Amino acid sequence: MSRDERRLTTALREASGDLLAYLQRRVGNDDAPDLLGETMVVAWRRVGDLPDDPERARMWLFGIARKTLLNHARGERRRWALADRIRGQVTTDAAAAAADEGAEVRDAIARLQPDLAELVRLVHWERFSIAEAAEVLGVPASTARGRYAQAKDVLRAALDAGIVVPGR
Repeated sequence: MSRDERRLTTALREASGDLLAYLQRRVGNDDAPDLLGETMVVAWRRVGDLPDDPERARMWLFGIARKTLLNHARGERRRWALADRIRGQVTTDAAAAAADEGAEVRDAIARLQPDLAELVRLVHWERFSIAEAAEVLGVPASTARGRYAQAKDVLRAALDAGIVVPGR
């Protein structure tokens, strides 16, 4: 272990309790340990920048913790903004879906056995090939082809007859 690594180990041992308390006061008990871990990883990556003076080293660690907090806050804001955009889109999509003519088909698909319904959705909604959908589902392509044929037969019969699809 190099001299810098020994000094960082000592600085982290002495400051980790204070760093954790600092982080907990800002983000609570759930995220603070993860942020402390991120702070330590950054400190280890930058071990060559560690000041010689123990008090300066402590302040250096707090500076890293502060930047880790800022990154965390930025990420949280991005996640909330994305969640808001998704909620708005889902609401818009749900309203449009309720008004379209495909409701019968969606309802019939929803009544299929879950594995068949997911296969149909992957192929038609997500535009995967049957082989790609098989990979996503973790089944052999031949199994997916057989299930897809079965799903098509059940859906065709249900939609032609206007009946509820069995199996769910």
